[in-house]
Amino acid sequence: MTGRPRLEVLDGLRFAAAMAVLAYHFTAMDRVWDRRADDVFPDQPFAYGWLGVHLFFLISGFVICMSSWGRGVGRFLLSRAVRLYPAYWLSVVVCALVLTAWPFVQKPAGASAALVNLTMFHEPLGVRPVAEVYWTLWAELRFYLLFSLVVWWGLTYRRVAGFCVAWLGAVTVLKAFVPDGTLPHIVLMSDYAPLFTAGIGCYLMYRFRPTLLTWGIVGVSFVLAVPSVVFRTGLEADPGETLPPRWPAVVLLGVCFLLIIAVALGRLDRLRGRWLVVVGATTYPLYLLHLDIGGTMLHEWQGSMPGWLLVVVVAVLMVVLAWLVHRFVERPGAPLLKRGLLWISAKVRVRRRKEPELSPAQ
Repeated sequence: MTGRPRLEVLDGLRFAAAMAVLAYHFTAMDRVWDRRADDVFPDQPFAYGWLGVHLFFLISGFVICMSSWGRGVGRFLLSRAVRLYPAYWLSVVVCALVLTAWPFVQKPAGASAALVNLTMFHEPLGVRPVAEVYWTLWAELRFYLLFSLVVWWGLTYRRVAGFCVAWLGAVTVLKAFVPDGTLPHIVLMSDYAPLFTAGIGCYLMYRFRPTLLTWGIVGVSFVLAVPSVVFRTGLEADPGETLPPRWPAVVLLGVCFLLIIAVALGRLDRLRGRWLVVVGATTYPLYLLHLDIGGTMLHEWQGSMPGWLLVVVVAVLMVVLAWLVHRFVERPGAPLLKRGLLWISAKVRVRRRKEPELSPAQ
């Protein structure tokens, strides 16, 4: 399959997911306001905005499978590094400085932790993240590393579908027989794997055609994704408080799945336009920066205007900042990083060719 146009609707959905997470953090997080958030926003209309992350992971499964088709593993990993690191490095530096000066959203991690954070592998190294939202990047990295095994093998319909079936099977066994929090759960991401596999299954529908196998992958993924969403909903209440209803989270998770299925089946093809690409380009820096910088703005400016108006003003400022980061950091930084990594790779290959081979006697 060749010649299909860019799926601009996915750019719009990514932006919608980022805004859902932003709205949740800005209206439901107590420490942003230094008091109970439901005192500021009693109705809590964005109480389930954290499900924007689940939509992110669904889209990631779809897009990563789409963008890696026909690539070797080296090109795949290079494209991921070039995509992630420029804006991420900026966010580590800026968030560390902001939190050091105004430690309201969270306490600063410190200079040494910030240096380790620059690798993006701070979590497996046991180092505290500079920004709370970085936990999703570690999930994405694990997905890339797992999927790179299939990319290395060579992407075909059967191999990718087999990867999904094997991953879902392993997750099912883990959930049934292995205690939570152990290394197998961490490596295979038992809580979030079904979101990535559902996205991959939807891409297989899009690239080829819907089959019983791909519908089965997406359906089983949804079933396996529900328990972690139900559990996450239970964490929203403080001790002694009434738990929020869990059914809206399950329904909204279903909506997220249906949106990606609709993309795969071409039901949203009419949603097109350059503006979707523009707002989609802001998504990654917006996600990285909104909580620590935007949350600090909310904390410092609260009382200067009504709460809803302040949230809207700060959200607009964060979108503008995200676009500036995309325009002046990501766009020029990505090709520079790519050239640098290719130069290093070429130097390593040359050095290996020049190394003398040792005889058995040596």
